[in-house]
Amino acid sequence: MLSYDVYNSFNLLKTECKDTIFYQTCKRLPEISLTLQTIMKKKNIILSIAVMLSLTVCAQKKMNINYGETPKREVRAVWLTTVKSLDWPEIKADSPENIKRQQKELTDILDKLQKAGVNLVLMQSRVRASTIYHSDIEPWDQNITGIPGKYPGYDPLQFAIEQCHARGMQIHSWIVTLPIGPWNSYAAKQLQKNHPNILRKIGTDGYIDPENPDTAPYIADICAEIVRKYDVDGIHLDYIRYPDAWKMPANRAKCRENITRIVKAINHAIKKEKPWVMLSCSPVGKHDDLTRFSSRGWNARNAVAQDAQQWLKDGLMDAEFPMIYFKGDNFYPFALDWKENSNGRIMAPGLGIYFMHPSEGRWNLIDVQRQMNYLRQIGVGHTYFRSRFFTENTKGLYDFTINEFDRFLAVVPAMSWLQKTPPTTPTCLSVKNGVDKQVLTWNAARSRSESPDVSYNIYASHEENVDVDDPRNLIAQLVKGTSLIIDTKIPYNYAVCAIDRFGNESEPAMVEGKHKKNMFPHLIENNGKIVRLPSRPNTLDAEYVIFKSLAGTPIATRIYHGDVIDITTLPCGFYSIHSLGKKGRTHRIGWIKKETKKQ
Repeated sequence: MLSYDVYNSFNLLKTECKDTIFYQTCKRLPEISLTLQTIMKKKNIILSIAVMLSLTVCAQKKMNINYGETPKREVRAVWLTTVKSLDWPEIKADSPENIKRQQKELTDILDKLQKAGVNLVLMQSRVRASTIYHSDIEPWDQNITGIPGKYPGYDPLQFAIEQCHARGMQIHSWIVTLPIGPWNSYAAKQLQKNHPNILRKIGTDGYIDPENPDTAPYIADICAEIVRKYDVDGIHLDYIRYPDAWKMPANRAKCRENITRIVKAINHAIKKEKPWVMLSCSPVGKHDDLTRFSSRGWNARNAVAQDAQQWLKDGLMDAEFPMIYFKGDNFYPFALDWKENSNGRIMAPGLGIYFMHPSEGRWNLIDVQRQMNYLRQIGVGHTYFRSRFFTENTKGLYDFTINEFDRFLAVVPAMSWLQKTPPTTPTCLSVKNGVDKQVLTWNAARSRSESPDVSYNIYASHEENVDVDDPRNLIAQLVKGTSLIIDTKIPYNYAVCAIDRFGNESEPAMVEGKHKKNMFPHLIENNGKIVRLPSRPNTLDAEYVIFKSLAGTPIATRIYHGDVIDITTLPCGFYSIHSLGKKGRTHRIGWIKKETKKQ
């Protein structure tokens, strides 16, 4: 087995030497790792070779970290926690004024997530036998108002759904399945009163008994109620396993059957209501022992009877978000195992970004960067645990994501195993030029599946035929209605695709922008390596230059040092350029088009 240091040495080389010949070899990391184990028994020899190659190859050229091509289809998710108000809300909804402040607190978070390219929010909705939505089964959670069981004056889940959808993001209702919290809590007492037969007390906490036959229908009813009442995109099961403190019997197969029975009941209940609602879970990060890597006694299948990979094979789960909150040999081999056993379903492993916080661990930013890079290389998504550590830019992770790793939007992969017939193509697409804006309109498409409605993905380019497979062209997604206002003076060519609730996308409708001969009245020349900006007037208090995409998303930031700006690592495309002053004031300088120069 490769040591932690050796494995990370190879991953560091993969990350920082992408354009070198050595990188092309290191792309085959799992295969090479096993070969090196056979050839070289002493891990210090392997480490020495890795270090020497790093010094020899990478020192020959300027280090520009390249995190690979951004795929169009990829889950970029975040767990947004409500228990104990860990992520939200800090403000209690105890007055009309504070309701507005609490809502503003959430929309500020969602704005940050949207700007960072997050396309799926896992919103903790059932907390500990209590809810942040109106339920006929369980009481209101105390974290919303500060008082257990009290109606907050609005429906937080409904509000979150509306706000996520308005920002082009999916929202999945996160269900804490079996733990019910302290035995003497308000919510636990209500459950003891109404369903005492399904409960078990362990220490000071309570749990719903996975071995009781009445447990499956009870949890299934909770999930079905949410799907029936709310326009959620998914149901996400947390703690769908035996509790850590449970005294496990020797017959683990029987335990797995108990948990699987609950999963089957939930799947049947929600698919009966709305077949397009995605069912997922967050299993323990290591599914089982691997041939060459031990789970060290903590895994999903045997330690807590969570047969997560089998659920994917049996069609009981549409997606999984395994919590691989580890580093080195405890992360990479197990991440690959999840990918290889995903059975074509959606996979987006959880990243333990909380370990970067000084109070939680000693991880550095590069630890998470390597993991994100590796997950993208093997073709799976990534999920942040948890929201606050991401939006508060712990050790620069948010900046890295928005400026480097997720510069362009991505679409959640389609659930083609459920339904693969795409919607019809939108018709009569037209563009109208206004002052500093363009207005797109089109006639509605229709779904050709069980999906009740469709939304729209919008693409823009200066190519005659807009490539809808290129994520750089995606400027808005999951747009409701049949029009969109785009803030730009520059005419573009546009494409609009309908997308159904299963994620199937139609053929594009396309339209050309007008005034093509005079498209760039303020285009600033560049040679693909540098751009020379106009001289700054003395009145312009500018410290930085920001390059923004057509959609207004910041793509890169440079120090405004003199008038020459390095754009070597800026991807090809069209950008507006803005200056940023000390007091946060911005000023649009102009536009550039960066393209690959013909040799």
